[in-house]
Amino acid sequence: MSKSAELKTVGEVSQLLGVSVRTLHYWEERGLVSPSGRTCSEYRLYGEGDIVKLQQIMVYRATGMGLSHIAQLLAGEEDKVSHLRRQRRLLMDKHAELEGMLRALDNLLEDAMGRDALTVEEVAEILEDSNFPAYQEEAQKRWGDSEDWKVSSQRQKSMSAQDWDDLKKRSVALEAAFAQAMQAGAQPNSAQAHELAEAHRAMLSTFYPVTLSKQVILAGGYVADRRFKEYYEGLHPGLTQWLKEAIESNAAAKGVDPETAQWV
Repeated sequence: MSKSAELKTVGEVSQLLGVSVRTLHYWEERGLVSPSGRTCSEYRLYGEGDIVKLQQIMVYRATGMGLSHIAQLLAGEEDKVSHLRRQRRLLMDKHAELEGMLRALDNLLEDAMGRDALTVEEVAEILEDSNFPAYQEEAQKRWGDSEDWKVSSQRQKSMSAQDWDDLKKRSVALEAAFAQAMQAGAQPNSAQAHELAEAHRAMLSTFYPVTLSKQVILAGGYVADRRFKEYYEGLHPGLTQWLKEAIESNAAAKGVDPETAQWV
C-alpha cells in the first residue's frame, strides 16, 4: 500500500470527525494543523497524526477555549499523555458545569409545571371521583419518599385537563373489557386475559414505570382493599379476583413468580 493510500482527503476527514470542510480549512489558515501531504492535483491529504491533532483541537474547542490558546498548547512540547490528561480535566470540568445547568433547568421546569398543574379537586371533578383527593393523600403518606412517587408527581403536574379526561376514557373502556371478557368465559390464564393485563399495566405506567412485579403487588391490593374490591365487584361479580389472577398469570408467563414478587 502506498503512502498516499494511507492518507485521507479533506472530505473523508470532514465526514470522519463531523467537522465541516470550511472549518478544517480555517484551522489550517490559523496554523493549528497542516495536512501531511498533497495529491498531484494539490488536494489536501491528512495522515493519522493530523487526525489526532484535529481531535485534540475539537476537545479544546468543546471546552470553550479560543483558537489562539489552542495554537499555543499545540505548539508546546508536552508529550501526548500530558495533552490527553489536560483534555480529560477540561472535559470533566465542562461536564460538571453542564450537569449544574441541567439541574437548574429541571428545577425551573418543575416550578413552571407546578404553577400550571391542576389541583386534586379539579382532577377529581374530571374523573368524577370524589375520593380522588383522599387516595392521593393516602398514597403520598405511603409512597411519598419513593422514586416512583416523585416521577408520578412530575408527570401529573404536566397533565392537562384533556390528558386526565383521555385517561378516564381509557380506564372506563379497559374496565368494561375486563368485565366483558370474564362474562364471556375467558379464563385468567388465557391469551385474551394476558393481553388485557398488559393493557392495564400500560395504563398504570402513565404515572410511573410499572413492572410485572409491581403490577402483581398492586393487584393483591385490589383484593385486600375493600374500596377497590367494591368498585370492581360493582362492574361484575368476581371481577376483582379474576383481574388479580389474570395479572399473576401474565406475570408468571413472562418469568415473574407472583409468590415472590417484589416492588422492583
